[in-house]
Amino acid sequence: MSMLAQVTTAAEAVALTAADQKSISAAGYAGLAYGLATLGPGIGIGYLVGQSVQAMARQPEAAGMVRTTMFLGIAFTEALALIGFVVFILLKFV
Repeated sequence: MSMLAQVTTAAEAVALTAADQKSISAAGYAGLAYGLATLGPGIGIGYLVGQSVQAMARQPEAAGMVRTTMFLGIAFTEALALIGFVVFILLKFV
């Protein structure tokens, strides 16, 4: 058996159906969407906490109010990551 015939036979053995290709493609896009969806909130939370620590260092008497506001901001920013996770699940299984 020639080398070309062996390669052709191997390629036919691993050939994917159209449904398999669509599923793999959707999983790749879903993973990309989730990765991008977590990038923004990660940067946002880092910036928010950094600015909050800076505000607490400048005005220690306002630390309680700044901390409360910081936690609210973190919660809202984290909601964006959760929305991205839901989109990931929807793209993967729909």
